[in-house]
Amino acid sequence: MSRNKADVLIIGGGVIGLACARELLAEGRSVQLIERQGFGAGASHGNCGLVTPSHALPLNQPGALKRVIGWSLRPGSPVSIRPRLDLGMISWALRFLRSSRREGMERSVAGRAELLHLSRRLYDEWMGDLGEASEWETLGLLMVFADPRSCAAEEAHHELLAAHGVTAQMLSRDELLAKEPALKDELAGGAWYSQDAHLRPDRLVAALARDVEARGAQITLGAEVTGFEFRGTRLAAVTTSIGAFVADQVVVAAGAWSGPMARQLGLSIPMQPGKGYSLTCQRPGLCPTQPMILEEVAMGVTPWASGLRLGGTLEFAGFDESLRADRLKLLRDAAQGYLRELPPVEGAEEWCGLRAMTPDDLPVIDRVPRWDNALIATGHGRLGVSMAPGTGRLVADLVLGREPTVDRAPFSLARFG
Repeated sequence: MSRNKADVLIIGGGVIGLACARELLAEGRSVQLIERQGFGAGASHGNCGLVTPSHALPLNQPGALKRVIGWSLRPGSPVSIRPRLDLGMISWALRFLRSSRREGMERSVAGRAELLHLSRRLYDEWMGDLGEASEWETLGLLMVFADPRSCAAEEAHHELLAAHGVTAQMLSRDELLAKEPALKDELAGGAWYSQDAHLRPDRLVAALARDVEARGAQITLGAEVTGFEFRGTRLAAVTTSIGAFVADQVVVAAGAWSGPMARQLGLSIPMQPGKGYSLTCQRPGLCPTQPMILEEVAMGVTPWASGLRLGGTLEFAGFDESLRADRLKLLRDAAQGYLRELPPVEGAEEWCGLRAMTPDDLPVIDRVPRWDNALIATGHGRLGVSMAPGTGRLVADLVLGREPTVDRAPFSLARFG
């Protein structure tokens, strides 16, 4: 099948692939984008749509593995690890443990904060074109605590976060309830991160797809990558279920599916798919006005004019994309401890999707060492939406061979040895 050759071929039609396309098109590069299903068919569709400089702290913190294992052994926990013999998962867990030392966490914080701040600034530019369609709002983010010990643990991180430009205000119980009347009286307190924003991610993806197509991108859906052809030190073609595609440069931005593709490029990236769930409901009579994280149950609550989304949980079960009723029920049960009024479940959209999780909770944004014209942008974990514009800008920097907008070292492949 004949294809028009583009300057850059992007594999993946989620928020990361589309962000890369937008930034490259803005630089005058021609772009071909291919996607195996539809736009945002993976983790980009049903996440909570939070844009969070507040989330500079990674999962890998001192004591994190112990907490995760404890969670995974408890019924109704937000974290689930399916028992199975998986050497890749064992290796990932060992790397996660090593990166959870204080120095490893601080390296992750520095890289995450810089990319999150860049993305937040770029969103302000993007939303001149995309804001209304994406239900974009800049209301900040509430962290909500049921246990006073959670308040103390949160406040203990504020000095480190402030050193990286993330500011927070602790809220007493009364201050929390005054800010969000939809919360129950018996909560302990909260924290407010004023720099955060939120949007509806499925609508962002749809708006981005329209935008990049209007800017001239060639888009092909239903093209599942089956392999690569090489010539010398270059990637000569990407073979798919509907034919071959060629470009001067190729960007792999396929979320959790980037790992198997990377292996075909000679890379071994320690990355695991982590399944998240969400329920998107009609707004209840007493609907939250603020986006929130319910800390003890690790759950997001995002209100939009068009509905309310409850999202969270982390399930390590390989590439199993099945929708488990017990994990969905967990979302509603968890919300019951915090919200005065639960949203109606009748007609709710039930969703799950796979996030690409690295052991140091940092994405991979880099050139592929073995091939002169191949790049990879993956491993964004829970923060694909939050980090998308900055990732697109860094990929554009790499393609153009210019000085990077932020330090690229935290996102390099070299960190895995």
